[in-house]
Amino acid sequence: MILQRVILRFSPNFPRRGYSAQELLQALMQVLNEQKAYVILTIDELDSLIRAEGTDALYSLTRVHEDRSIATQRLSLIGIVRDTVLLNTLDPSTRSTLQHNLIQLGEYSKTQLLDILNDRVASAFHDNTVQSQTLDLITEDAASQDGDARYAIELLWRAGKYADTDNSREVLPEHVRKASESVYPVVRKDTVASLSLHEKLFLLGVARRFKQSDAAYLSMGEAESAYAVVCEEYGEEKRGHTQLWKYVQELSALDVIKTEPSSVGLRGKTTLISLPHVSAAELERELSKTLGA
Repeated sequence: MILQRVILRFSPNFPRRGYSAQELLQALMQVLNEQKAYVILTIDELDSLIRAEGTDALYSLTRVHEDRSIATQRLSLIGIVRDTVLLNTLDPSTRSTLQHNLIQLGEYSKTQLLDILNDRVASAFHDNTVQSQTLDLITEDAASQDGDARYAIELLWRAGKYADTDNSREVLPEHVRKASESVYPVVRKDTVASLSLHEKLFLLGVARRFKQSDAAYLSMGEAESAYAVVCEEYGEEKRGHTQLWKYVQELSALDVIKTEPSSVGLRGKTTLISLPHVSAAELERELSKTLGA
């Protein structure tokens, strides 16, 4: 199918049936020679081709010039694989050819993910409808998923859909949290149920504060204030800062919340808290249910 698609670019009337893969490859080389053209054939998800075809397909592509040593090299190959370990399943000859020019690409950084998202926002959204802190929240979430750009784009798309559903003029952090919950439901009911009383109270305060605002992050001080209000509502004596900090660390380890140091713009040094994987409204609902409210 790949070879046929390339040939049809040069010869739209080329028969679509009746040729083997090897015959198609030879036909392609003939077309390239006749038109004095060059093709760089880039195959994404090469893993799938290797699993489906084994060595044969790649062997043919990498050896197509062996019988044409005098002719101009008109076909070059770039393969994109997620895991180079899969190359070990190929025969030694093909493997040595492919591994001769191997470029390792690391996972996307936060800056690169943000560049990708900004490009998609410019193409798909009206001006000034996606807040910078909304993109920051998506970027943080995607960076924690091994820098997965597809996941970041999926979150952006779903967050936009939730904004449409809410008739919102902007894509807000809460829309991102809803999107993340639908794509990657991390916070399960049994996780919430297993928390201690004051962990639940602290988390309820955080959820309510996020629900009441369009913020993507809360400072530790804001979280403590929200927790104090919840303790008063439930008739519980609030815990001190040191104990609350332990709660934050435990909730972060469970991936219920995420924490990061504040930026230079804020006065003093504090910890910023976000809810990356669950909507504030859904978390408040679940916590209120377990607390018997």
